[in-house]
Amino acid sequence: MSEISILAIDLAKNSFQVCGVKIDGVAVFNKSVSRSRLIQLLSDHTPCIVAMEACATSHYWGRMAQAHGHEVRIIPAIYVKPFVKRQKNDFADAAAIAEAASRPSMSFVAVKSAEKQARAVAFRTHQCFVRQRTQLINALRGHLAEFGLVAPKGPVHLKRLQAALNGPQVDLPTTVREMGQLYVQQIGDLTKVITRLADELEVATKTDDELRRLCTVPGIGPVTAGAIAAFAPDLETFDSGRNFAAWLGLVPRQHSTGGKTRLGAVSKMGQCDIRKLLIIGAMSVIRWVVRRGGSANRWLASLVARKPRMVAAVALANKMARMVWAMTTKGEDYRIA
Repeated sequence: MSEISILAIDLAKNSFQVCGVKIDGVAVFNKSVSRSRLIQLLSDHTPCIVAMEACATSHYWGRMAQAHGHEVRIIPAIYVKPFVKRQKNDFADAAAIAEAASRPSMSFVAVKSAEKQARAVAFRTHQCFVRQRTQLINALRGHLAEFGLVAPKGPVHLKRLQAALNGPQVDLPTTVREMGQLYVQQIGDLTKVITRLADELEVATKTDDELRRLCTVPGIGPVTAGAIAAFAPDLETFDSGRNFAAWLGLVPRQHSTGGKTRLGAVSKMGQCDIRKLLIIGAMSVIRWVVRRGGSANRWLASLVARKPRMVAAVALANKMARMVWAMTTKGEDYRIA
C-alpha cells in the first residue's frame, strides 16, 4: 500500500471507516475496520498523510499517528461537510475527509499534546462543578420558596437558607429539613472542591510565565488565563490578533455581496469557553468604569458612553483577544497606553 498518499479516517468508538487515496486522488479502498485493526494499520503503513475530522478523540489518534511517522491533518467538521456526496454515511464521510485533506487551501487544526488536553480536563472539571453547585442552589431555593423562604441568588446567600433550615422559628416539615440538609451538604462539598481547583489555578499563574503574563491584562484572571492556555492553539499560528479574535467568534458575521458590506452580530465561531470568559471579564471592567464615572483609557470611556453595555463588552473582549495575541507572540507584559 505504498502508493497510498492519504489515509482518511472517519472516527468512532469501536468501528472506524478508513479511505485510502492515491496521490492522483483515486480511492484504493474505503472499508470499515475495528479499533485494534486501525492501530495495526497506522503502525504497519508507510508514512503518509492521515486525515480526520476534529472531534473528541481526534487529538489522541493524531498523536498516535504522529508517533508512527505520519503527517496528521485534522480538519474542522464544518469544512468537510461541503465535500459529502449525497447521503451521509461512514463511507461518504471518509471519502469527503480525503477530498478535503487534499485541498491546498484547507485549514487544519494543530494536534494538541497530552499535557494541553490535561489542562482542558482541569478547566472543564472546575466549570462542571460550578454548574452543579448552581443547579443545587437553585433547586434548594425553589423548594424552600414553596414554604415561604426566599433568598437572593448566588452562593453568598446560602447561609440565610441554612439558618432557616436549622432554626426553630420557621415551621417546616421534617422531610423538608432533612432534604434541605442534604442539599446544603452537597453544596458544601462542591464548594470545597471548587475552591481547591481555583487555588491550583491561581498558584499556576504565579509559577507559569505564560499564565502570569495573561493575568496582567485587566479583566483576565486565573480561570480565563487557564482557559486560554488549555483551549487555544499556539498563538503564533495566527497571522494577527484580528485572526485570533475571529477564531474566537468576536468579529461580526458577514453577509456581503455585490460590493455591499453587511455586518451582523458576532459570529460565535471558534472556542466558546474563552469567548464567554473574555466577555465576562470585559463586563467587569466596564462596571468598574461606570462605577468610577470614567476611565483614563479614552477609547474605553468613549465606547461605554456611546454604546450599549453588552456591545461595549464584546468590543472590549475583541480588543483583549488582540492584546493576548500580541503579548504572547512578543513575550511582553501588559502596558497601560
